Amino acid sequence: MTAMASFPWSTLARDAGSVFPALDDSDVVLERRDGENLVLMRAERFEAARQALVIAARSLSILARRHRALAEEALAEELPWLVWLPVEERPQAVGELLDNLIAGVDTREFGPFLRALGAWRSTAIAWSDPNTARRLADPFDETGGEVVGRPGDEA
Repeated sequence: MTAMASFPWSTLARDAGSVFPALDDSDVVLERRDGENLVLMRAERFEAARQALVIAARSLSILARRHRALAEEALAEELPWLVWLPVEERPQAVGELLDNLIAGVDTREFGPFLRALGAWRSTAIAWSDPNTARRLADPFDETGGEVVGRPGDEA
């Protein structure tokens, strides 16, 4: 794995010559105070990582189509929190994650995969709590309960 060097964003703006040599041996994180950090990396490292991800994601997809249980087992080993999901929900979670990963590889847009990963992780955490799991397993009242006031109304 490539090392990461960190620099304040202002260092790049003030003295790019002190930042770019670090790219020979590592990727560079530009730390920003007013937004998300940025990563600079050499194109060949980016392309190598992208190609590795393409191969890994497509291989996992092929495995999932031929041996769904084995793919689920492999993904569950990487994402151990999947065991907190009800058994009947695990295939849906694995399928959705795999589908989003494959789509991300093809489009280079991994936001939907990350959102699905976060949503399923949150769902698994909710199921891991016995009180929450019991409430989730109980039938829901179709009315949703009584609305006492509107948001912003003072009590």
